[in-house]
Amino acid sequence: MREVHDLIRRVADTDVTVLIRGESGTGKELVARAIHSASPRRHRPFVKVNCAALPLELLESELFGFERGAFTGAIQHKPGKFEFAHQGTMFLDEISEMQPHLQSKLLQVLQDGQFARLGGRGDVRVDVRIVTATNRDLETAVANAQFREDLYFRVNVVCITLPPLRQRRDEIPLLTDLFVKRYAEHYNKPELTLSSETRRLFDEYDWPGNVRELENLVKRAVVLGSEHGLCRDLTDAIHGRTMHTSGIPLLTPRPAPAAAPVTSFAPAAPTPAPVTAPGSSPAVLSGSLKDIARQAAREAERTLINRTLQQTRWNRREAAEILGISYKALLYKIKEAELDKAS
Repeated sequence: MREVHDLIRRVADTDVTVLIRGESGTGKELVARAIHSASPRRHRPFVKVNCAALPLELLESELFGFERGAFTGAIQHKPGKFEFAHQGTMFLDEISEMQPHLQSKLLQVLQDGQFARLGGRGDVRVDVRIVTATNRDLETAVANAQFREDLYFRVNVVCITLPPLRQRRDEIPLLTDLFVKRYAEHYNKPELTLSSETRRLFDEYDWPGNVRELENLVKRAVVLGSEHGLCRDLTDAIHGRTMHTSGIPLLTPRPAPAAAPVTSFAPAAPTPAPVTAPGSSPAVLSGSLKDIARQAAREAERTLINRTLQQTRWNRREAAEILGISYKALLYKIKEAELDKAS
């Protein structure tokens, strides 16, 4: 992590593009914000866009804006995120999920500092420093023609790789105390004192969800005002059993060791089992293995979102915090899963 801090310090005062790599939940956005805060652009906007949270059509209009009449419903001109980030920093999270069409437009912005709005006749010029992040192996994506090679070289001028939490265990006690204090103040709760047994198990757990998983676990404990059942859940997760607290999956079981090492930036996860929404009959899975995996993942995600919304009495902002996603992303997922109709 000292190397990470040193790289941030050395690149902050330049306009060079930076690629931040690491597993989900390691703090890539915090690194991007640290680069912006230490740069000459710190008094200008820092604009974040999650490329995986929006479908292609919405993402393009979100990034580049549109003119009146560009499409059905475009009743007035709307500037895009790049215009809002003028003279500031644009953080493109999950850059690997961007579709080829948008990759071409992003390449033009990096090369010429200009782009065209949807339905626009002329180009818009902007001065934006771009920082990107991914949890995927971009080299493999380039080899599989899923990511443009020329764009890869453009965004990968300086690369900062964040180690997973299991490789920096000395930070766990510090982060735990930070999150206890933060959420006790945020939710107006007394500061929770974790037992030595819980802290020992914190140190043994592999944290496949990294810092975000630790943060959410501490947040739930603070909100509930107790670590009751926490030791049991941690012990079961360490030994490969998934435990649930209040009907919501709390921890990810430690994955079984693979037959051969696999190089990947994405955290390993157990194969999801078919999950059904409360009160519904078991889902019928059919088709290829890929189709079955996608269908099971959708069912599991729908169930988790539904249970979290029920727990928060449909307070969407609180549910988004618990799930570790943005409010806008949660609204999109609720609509996609048709949970708004079910409510």
